[in-house]
Order: sequence, then C-alpha cells, then structure tokens
Amino acid sequence: MAATIKSSANNTFVSAENQGASPLVANRQAAQAWETFNVVNNADGTVSFLSIANNKYVTADLNQETKLIARASVIQDWEKFRKIDRGNGKIALQAVANQLYVSADLNKGGVLYANRTAAAGWEEFTIAQAGTEASQPSHPSGGGFIVSEQQFNQIYPSRQSFYTYAGFTAALGAYPGFANTGDDAMRKQEAAAFLANVYHETGGLYYINEANTANYPHYSDYGNTRYPVEPGKQYYGRGPLQISWNYNYGAAGEALGLPLLKNPDLVAQDSSVAWKTALWFWNTQTGAGSMTCHDAMTKSRGFGETIRTINGALECNRGGGGPVQSRVDQYKRICSILGVAPGNNLSC
Repeated sequence: MAATIKSSANNTFVSAENQGASPLVANRQAAQAWETFNVVNNADGTVSFLSIANNKYVTADLNQETKLIARASVIQDWEKFRKIDRGNGKIALQAVANQLYVSADLNKGGVLYANRTAAAGWEEFTIAQAGTEASQPSHPSGGGFIVSEQQFNQIYPSRQSFYTYAGFTAALGAYPGFANTGDDAMRKQEAAAFLANVYHETGGLYYINEANTANYPHYSDYGNTRYPVEPGKQYYGRGPLQISWNYNYGAAGEALGLPLLKNPDLVAQDSSVAWKTALWFWNTQTGAGSMTCHDAMTKSRGFGETIRTINGALECNRGGGGPVQSRVDQYKRICSILGVAPGNNLSC
C-alpha cells in the first residue's frame, strides 16, 4: 500500500528529504513523492517502509545515532518496525533494531530517531493511504508565502543574486510554523522581524560570508567533542543570519540532515541551505536570550526580544545604540511594506 506517515508531534508529513539521501524528517505540510512510502507487511508481523523517493527501505541506522534513513536494498532487522496501536487512529513504531520507539524530535528539526524507551506525543504517528488524507499548503495566505516576491525585492533592492526568493520559499518547509502562526498580523510581523534582522546581519542581503576576514580563525571551539572542528575548515559567519562556530554548524546540520560540520561552505553555495540555517536559528535557538525568535514574535514579546536572542550580549547588554536602532528601523520599514503595525516592545 502506498501511504503517507504523519507526525502527531507537529502535524506534518514525514519526508525522505533530498530524494532519500537525508534522514527522514517530519516537516512537510503537503505530501508528494518524497512523502510517500510503500508499506510492506512482513511475515513476522512487523512492517517495513519502501521510500518512493529512491526505492530504498527505511532503516533505523544504529551507526548514525539511530536516525531513520531510506538507504537499504533489502529488509533485515534494522528495516523492521512493530506497529503499536495508540488509539484514536494513532500508532507508535518500535524499531526491531534496538527495541526503541521512533520519535520526531522537535528539538532537532523533526528528524526521526529510534531512541525513545516510551511512546508519547512525539512518538505517535498516523499512517494513511496516499491521497486520502487532506494536506494543506505550508503558507495558505493568498495561496503562498505571506511576503510576495515583489515585496521581497522591494525589501532588498541591492541583494546579491545568490539570495533568491525561490531559495527562501523552498526552505520554508523545514519550519512550517514560521510566519504561519496566529492571525494575519502576527504572521506578517514575524516575517518582517526575520527579514529585518537578516537585513542588518547581511547589509541588505549583500554579504554571503562574514565581511571581517580577520575574525575567520576565531570561530573554532576545539573543546567541543560533540561537534568537533573538521581539519582545514573554518566556521565564520555565512548566510542570512551569519551562522558561526562549529557547534552551530554541527547542530544545524544535524537538525536539517545536512553535512554542515564537514562542509560549512554549503551555506555559501546553496541558497536554500543558507535560508534553512537562518530558519533553524530563528525557530529553535535561544542564543543570548531566553526564548527563540519565533516564540518572541508569536507570544507577543516583541521585536526587541528577537534582537536579544540574536545578539543580545553585544547589543542589548551594552546599552543598545546604533546596531539596535538599525534593526528597529528596518523592522518598521518592512512592516510598512507588508502593511502591518509593528506592535510594541521594539527595542531590547
């Protein structure tokens, strides 16, 4: 049976990203080929999943932190899962490989891991015949993203051609809640806040790599054993929010299913990857603040709180001044372009 798998953790479809080359991740609002699997009923009562994306079986890879990935040519124990009825049409998947439950880990961008000893919300899924479950676009307002391409070009009149609107909108599926939470005003305010901080960090999408080359060697934390420095690689700022440090490249790559620790230059080579790293920080990291930028805007804490998260130690904690005002000015300008009031608490 051709089927879709939907995570109860964030109500999104599981995708075999990059045509199956990346680990499975729950991040799609709509189901297409990458989000479709043939369900195989094995003789021992277990099930296996054959990805339509690359015609490979999904495996719980114990050599890769138990991530689920479609890479096996035959069914063995690592490719088998027990379906556990959780009621209300929901099931849990227990990997035969290690007897642990599959989880859509929202702390890691929704990537699927077989690493939980018990099943709860993040470990619950629904499996439906492909084409029978209604799917919704990621950003339904007006049939697309809440910022049009014309508005994007107006916001960034001197942007580098690398920073494409298509690359941005392609990256949105990684974090479907971004600029898609709350009413129309809240969605526009979050989009404006993100784009304003991006404007400040990159000089209006002019800089792809950090401008100050003297800083390049400084961003390597050789004491970090989880995300160790790759020989010959530098982790200076790249992309819309200038992601830096090896531990950030490692964590972002882990969440997005991309080899950013080994190849940080991907952020400066692929527009969609660059935008995804910025969305990863915005939606999952608290930085120098106490909450993510996404939460700051959707929980009415205001634009100033996003400044604190992104660069609070250097800007908010040193009296604000020019950089803070620059961000605020851009936020007001972009809100005007999008036709929304900027709200309260603009400065940190």
